[in-house]
Amino acid sequence: MKIAYIGTYPPRECGIATFTQNLYQSMVTNPAQPTNGYKASEENVDGFIVAMNDHGQIYNYPEEVKLTIRQEHQRDYLEAATFINLSGADVCIIQHEFGIFGGQNGLYILPLIHRLEIPLIVTLHTIVKDPSYNEKVVLSKICKMAQKVVVMSHKAIELLTEIYDADEEKISIIEHGVPDIQVDKEQSRKEFKLEHKKVLLTFGILSRNKGIETVINALPALIKKHPDLLYIVLGKTHPNVVRYSGEEYRDYLHQLVNTLGLENHVIFINEFIDQTELFKYLSACDIYITPYLNEAQITSGTLSYAVGVGSAVISTPYWHASELLDEGRGRFFNFSDSEGLSKILLDLLDNPKELKKIRKKAREYGKTTTWAKSGGKYITLVKQIKSSVPEVRAKTETLIDPLLLPPFSLNHIIRLTDDTGIIQHARFSIPYLKEGYCLDDNARALLLVLMAYRQKKDTVALKLAPVYLSYIHYMQNIDGTFRNFMNFERNFLDEVGSEDSFGRAIWALGYLIGNAPNDSYCQTGKLIFFEASPHFEKIKSIRAIANTMLGISYYLKENPSDESMIKVLRNLAGKLIGHYKKNSSPGWSWFEPILTYDNGLLPLALLHAAEISDDDEIKAVALESMDFLTDLTHKDGYLSIIGNEKWYKKDGKRSMFAQQPVDALAMILMYHQAFYLTKDKEYLSKLFSCFMWFLGQNDLRMSLYDYETKGCFDGLENYGVNRNQGAESTLAYLISHLIVLQALEENDKKDFKSNGSIIRKRSKYADKEIS
Repeated sequence: MKIAYIGTYPPRECGIATFTQNLYQSMVTNPAQPTNGYKASEENVDGFIVAMNDHGQIYNYPEEVKLTIRQEHQRDYLEAATFINLSGADVCIIQHEFGIFGGQNGLYILPLIHRLEIPLIVTLHTIVKDPSYNEKVVLSKICKMAQKVVVMSHKAIELLTEIYDADEEKISIIEHGVPDIQVDKEQSRKEFKLEHKKVLLTFGILSRNKGIETVINALPALIKKHPDLLYIVLGKTHPNVVRYSGEEYRDYLHQLVNTLGLENHVIFINEFIDQTELFKYLSACDIYITPYLNEAQITSGTLSYAVGVGSAVISTPYWHASELLDEGRGRFFNFSDSEGLSKILLDLLDNPKELKKIRKKAREYGKTTTWAKSGGKYITLVKQIKSSVPEVRAKTETLIDPLLLPPFSLNHIIRLTDDTGIIQHARFSIPYLKEGYCLDDNARALLLVLMAYRQKKDTVALKLAPVYLSYIHYMQNIDGTFRNFMNFERNFLDEVGSEDSFGRAIWALGYLIGNAPNDSYCQTGKLIFFEASPHFEKIKSIRAIANTMLGISYYLKENPSDESMIKVLRNLAGKLIGHYKKNSSPGWSWFEPILTYDNGLLPLALLHAAEISDDDEIKAVALESMDFLTDLTHKDGYLSIIGNEKWYKKDGKRSMFAQQPVDALAMILMYHQAFYLTKDKEYLSKLFSCFMWFLGQNDLRMSLYDYETKGCFDGLENYGVNRNQGAESTLAYLISHLIVLQALEENDKKDFKSNGSIIRKRSKYADKEIS
């Protein structure tokens, strides 16, 4: 047998990484660098690891890791599916925890699973009792697509069947394995200089839900009777906690220790230690404590290790503990009950016979949960699946193939950006400083980096965001209007910019308010947005109206009760519909007697307004005008943009060349929103067809994307591509790229009801979700 394993993996420091390594080494014949303490399988089993990387981290993996997946890169998941399908593997085993996979609630693992052509076993490390809609759908789909689901407690079966509608016949219980490492208790106590101490121990990744403060608050009453007591807190802070909150929790615990005068009785060891060292600490302690703050812990590897090594365990009654410590294998105290914990600890420390009895029962149970035994159960499961499941699962149609997309890169955007903003033009790929900056492109740039951060957690994008937001703020006049152009010397070149540039700024600001990385961004966005709001209904240009409607729509997704802004949106939509009624006629379903630039923005704005207002007339005009534009631009099965040379006048001849990337972007946005409103997958096909315009499926069959510079050429001309790579074109390409990935995500969700286009949020405009 050959098995592909997907999960985190050492040297990444997390519990699932250790679990994956132990499982691999307990199943595979003669694994490289086997962990001490348990025998590998006697079966002839081969295998390899597909390791999950997090947030740009790179690890020096051992040789069994054959492929890595970057957490927030959708393309990597699909490449991994292809790799596994071609590897000769018989079965794939995935370690599932929401936080280790990318996308909303770990959604990116779904398309990988969907494309696997071999049977799947999934081990669930977290099962949420009160899941969000997203969490429920993701986990339900995983259980549906898997041939077997492995859990480590009976409570997990109850939750899966009652909440996630999982098939109980698919579910197997296999206990969390424990390395069979033998260490001498007295020798360990001597090594750590603990011979004359009564030792309490808690170990594991540190975060606020671990309840360490409950134990610390229990210590003063204990120390009065046992002055030789020492509490060891062993483990590093969870990397996600460090990333977003630093060492706030650890600092809080240190302050609590100082406040209670416990400096000589509490030791923090901020390390992620190997298993042999860990078992020495477990052996050396008198009592092991897991003081978690709530019951919603379906699996605890730290508790499994403590019981497996024969520790006397005291715990709060979370789900896994309630089962594992049953039948006298441990003692319980209530959540956050420091006083109750003190009483139990005093009782046990004064009663060595009872401590010995608990240790004996734990040790006897631990002998049944060694990794050799757990690994053997997994092998049995693999054999069952291999003998009962067809070798190849049927492939399904893919409307969007993200493997055709080049890797997402902000390199050219960084090249064009300085501390003022983004330079609007380039000569080839070199910033053309003589033409300075404009509001249009800085607004688009802000939109791009906000999307990139929300969707890919791109920290480079987040660093760029304040540059573009500051430019927008600086260009705002006292009366709320905006200037547009600034030269490289930072001199204003106009008093008031175009209405189009105004609208694009409002679009970016509205999106910022709904998708701000933090409150500072949100409040700044609101300040600029509302300074400009008195001018919203004064706009006359229909494309400026459309851009402004997009900004208002994103604002209202976050602020649905703002009736005055809803009214403004309706009034602006009414203006567009008025233009449509005035200019449309049989065979010409459009807002003007001419098609010019950014044409897709007009139906797009109405599609967003229809989402919020639930107005049938707005939706009908949006779809009619979109169909008309589609007929004109998709006659030959690919996108042929209306050229900017002479446009396309009613009853005239359409212009073929000077096709612009921003027009392709507008079409992609339009189809994306249409798919959201109608659920018609034909719009996904058209969306992807429009994106492929950038990569050569166009009138000239020439790619506009430059794989070397990571920029986008400025357009299609009658002589070929315009090889300049200005901000507008590259921003259009990159936003389009992110929209394709978002559309792929939504398609893989199928009926996964998240709201809005670009980044979805739940609708707050009606009692039911808009679909």
